[in-house]
Amino acid sequence: MTVFIASLFLPKTIHFTLPGTPPRGSRSEKPQPNPRPAPPERQPSLFQPPSITPPHTPTDEKKPSGLFTNEDGLRVHIPTTTAVGEDGVRAPADRSSPTWGGRLDQPMSRANSPPPPSLIQKARNLHQKAKEMGRAGITQPRTLDRSESHERVFAHANWKIVNADQGNGGLRNAAEAASREGKVGDCTWVGTLGMPTDALQGTQQLQDIQDKLATEHDMLSVCPSDKDFDGHYSHFCKQILWPVFHYQIPDNPKSKAYEDHSWKYYVNVNQAFADVIVKNWKRGDVVWVHDYHLLLVPGMVRKKLPEAKICFFLHVAFPSSEVFRCLAVRKQLLEGMLGANLIGFQIHEYTRHFLQTCSRLLSAEATPDGLQLEDRFVDVVNLPIGIDPVSLSQHREEDEVKRWLDTMRERYAGKKLIVARDKLDHVRGVRQKLLSYELFLNKNPEWRDKVVLIQVALSTSEKSELDATVSDIVTRVNSSWANLAYQPVVYLKQDIDYAQYLALLSVADALMITSQREGMNLTSHEYLFCQDGKISEKKHGSLILSEFTGTSSLFGGNELSVNPWDYRACADAIKKALEMGDEEKEMRWTKLYEAVNHHTGSHWFSEILARLDVVYEQQHRHDQTSVPRLSLNTLVQQYNRTERRLFILDFEGTLVSWGPVNQIIPVSPQRTLDVLNDLLLDDRNTIYVMSGRRPEELDRLFRRVPNLGLIAENGCFLRDCGSTEWTEMADADQIRSWKDSVRGILTYYIERTPGAEIEDRRCSLIFHYKSAEDYESATRQALDCASHINDACEDQRVHAIPMEGCVLVEPLDWTKSTAAQRIFSDLRDRMAPDATHTSPVDFLMVVGDGREDEKVFKWANGLGEEGLVEEVVTVSLGTRNTEATATMTQGVSGVLMALQRLGSIA
Repeated sequence: MTVFIASLFLPKTIHFTLPGTPPRGSRSEKPQPNPRPAPPERQPSLFQPPSITPPHTPTDEKKPSGLFTNEDGLRVHIPTTTAVGEDGVRAPADRSSPTWGGRLDQPMSRANSPPPPSLIQKARNLHQKAKEMGRAGITQPRTLDRSESHERVFAHANWKIVNADQGNGGLRNAAEAASREGKVGDCTWVGTLGMPTDALQGTQQLQDIQDKLATEHDMLSVCPSDKDFDGHYSHFCKQILWPVFHYQIPDNPKSKAYEDHSWKYYVNVNQAFADVIVKNWKRGDVVWVHDYHLLLVPGMVRKKLPEAKICFFLHVAFPSSEVFRCLAVRKQLLEGMLGANLIGFQIHEYTRHFLQTCSRLLSAEATPDGLQLEDRFVDVVNLPIGIDPVSLSQHREEDEVKRWLDTMRERYAGKKLIVARDKLDHVRGVRQKLLSYELFLNKNPEWRDKVVLIQVALSTSEKSELDATVSDIVTRVNSSWANLAYQPVVYLKQDIDYAQYLALLSVADALMITSQREGMNLTSHEYLFCQDGKISEKKHGSLILSEFTGTSSLFGGNELSVNPWDYRACADAIKKALEMGDEEKEMRWTKLYEAVNHHTGSHWFSEILARLDVVYEQQHRHDQTSVPRLSLNTLVQQYNRTERRLFILDFEGTLVSWGPVNQIIPVSPQRTLDVLNDLLLDDRNTIYVMSGRRPEELDRLFRRVPNLGLIAENGCFLRDCGSTEWTEMADADQIRSWKDSVRGILTYYIERTPGAEIEDRRCSLIFHYKSAEDYESATRQALDCASHINDACEDQRVHAIPMEGCVLVEPLDWTKSTAAQRIFSDLRDRMAPDATHTSPVDFLMVVGDGREDEKVFKWANGLGEEGLVEEVVTVSLGTRNTEATATMTQGVSGVLMALQRLGSIA
């Protein structure tokens, strides 16, 4: 079995050695002429000149770019021997790459991004001038096309495979840890090379690269056109999906243009991934798709490979339905994700948002375990990713880390250090952090000269207003309280190397993270791990963590949780972190450390795959095409060799063809009554009919069938066999409480849906809109209504289920299944075991056609598996996947025929 790990970027990329250029990192040879200025030969450092306003980082070839930045914020250490090959220079694996196609040792992109508006008029003027010169007979010299000069070189240049400095570092670490610990077998990565490939298309060079990656590194490369990749990643992912998933709705005119322009490129790249997977897939293989770049891939693979075992995991946050519905292609994205057997999220909040969004936008039935679609079930889970403690421990022992530790202890002796490392964008909350720190120094003058904030900011490729704002705040803080010996903020607008990073986390007194929204912040995990005192004194530093990060939900309140927009609370949290006693710090750190060691990357990787195996087997077993048809001869044999028989039969759609519970049935069909009476002639048979109707309706319908048990309102009322009294299973006070809440919501939507009505049953409420004046509009209102009720009444143990023409609101604690359990319990009390019977029931038959019957099927099958009932027969009349062990395609007539056959035996 092979696990295909589909991620946008492969863990490897290609570096080319062009003719006439020195090896990377060589300083002895004179560099060849270059149109771009040579980068300054200096190592990024935490220690800047002691000026009041730190200078801007020089622009060079190694300047971080937003295009390939590791979005999870996790560092992946690249070993010296493999990081960049011959030059031996180490760099963190999430060090941002230059602008896509901007490396000197990789091809340039042929993609044409939309030009800035200021250049459009200039281009028109040049075009007009060229036309005038042409009319005058003046010919311009032909310039050598880039594809004929610069890019031609790459088709024949020497190349080498190196570790990539872009991609999902957390995923890569988790896969390596799971493989090292023997928790996973063969893994094959599927992704792009992280560089433009148009210059290599159709060449033997590209084929050789792909072959070597596949054979020596188990990596399948996807090579979309430069135009497709640019439109997919730079435009649709970064301008549309990334903001929406982080609660920043693109509301400027440019965003709409990006969405319309780039959606087709997003589809093209996803299709390219799906094609590579389908081409290499073998029966039994696992397809694991990662993150928001590839939302359509599960559905595309499912279309070609219906039997494939597919998992999808979203590493970033999933927004609420109110935000996600703003996307024009919302349904296509959701349907693409639902091609998976298992969908994973970091925390429960994101899982709940996804279920509510699918219920609201796709009318899918959401359950605690996942989504019930028309033809299959999709399991949805939450399991947070973690770090690799083993690898981190090894790297902390390196001499360079210890050297930096000594340097920082000396440089910041007597100072408290607050550290932070963030990408410089609006989502990471750098501005909020600096303003909170400024407020802290204003409110607490005694801490001036005693605390330093070290902010490492990974710049994006585009100059933004945020960049200038942050620089202004840093300048203001430093100009207010800095002196020759003290600088309150050390602001480094570029990344630092891995050794400095580990030393910084080890020596810090606090880590401050103020993200406005973040899937899982693994920098906090690494910080807590580095605070164990193994290479530095035990500081057990405090963690100031935004409540809007997924990590916050794992730590149980042992972190100092803050709202990034509440500057006073953030300032107070800084004060508390610095003044906290050693005993409290150790207590908090110990619990946080335990959480980090439990939620490791290896555990996450292996647990997801284990759950996928389980849910795939369950889904396959319950698939309607995998469930056998009911064998009448086998049924008769099971019936004949048993003596204590219990039948639990659904009414609507099973014993009668009439379905809607709001339609009055004047009389029950005579054939149904005759079949039930024939079965009850044998006193060894006990029969219960379950329905969603009121007790008084069932009394009237079955008054001519004595000794028949009844279940009304889907399990809220029970009438025993031979009795005329109904037992109310539900708690009347609890029902009354949630009805008051729900009725107000239903009334709100009724007023906006002409023709709709509310049916008030004893234990449920039904929003009927089949007779609405505008059915399409009413359907949307009904879905909004169901979503509203499920959001508002989650703690009241009630749920709203969208159905055809109505929305049913009923309690979670009383169902057909709970009524069936009560019946079995009562029979066990009344019918004691004897010499020939060890159970009150030795034959149990459950027949139903609706989704609410599935819980009864599952309960009944469980009795058979535990050996409590000798013969269990569960029959589904529906066409969906089912928990039943048999299906029947003849509908109501088939059920009556089977029961009539058994009745004739009696």
